[in-house]
Amino acid sequence: MADNEILLERKPSPMKLEVLGVYDWPVWRKEASTFDWTYAQRETCYILRGRFIVTPEGGEPQEFKRGDLITFPQGMKCTWEILEDVEKHYDFG
Repeated sequence: MADNEILLERKPSPMKLEVLGVYDWPVWRKEASTFDWTYAQRETCYILRGRFIVTPEGGEPQEFKRGDLITFPQGMKCTWEILEDVEKHYDFG
């Protein structure tokens, strides 16, 4: 996986979410805002609500929304632009 490659699966099956244990993961909420972020470790998250754009340093912006299962690579530096308040389950490692 490239250093700044974001893996995205739109609307994964309920079975996949259950196998991953997504609904047991902690929840993170954030209001509309823009901020810089660096992933100290790999993060997988499932978006419950909201809409946001993540722009990796030196990369293209990508938009995400409810129903997306996303994996952000360790060490990625990026800018988050939250367009609609976000709520997501997340897991590190």
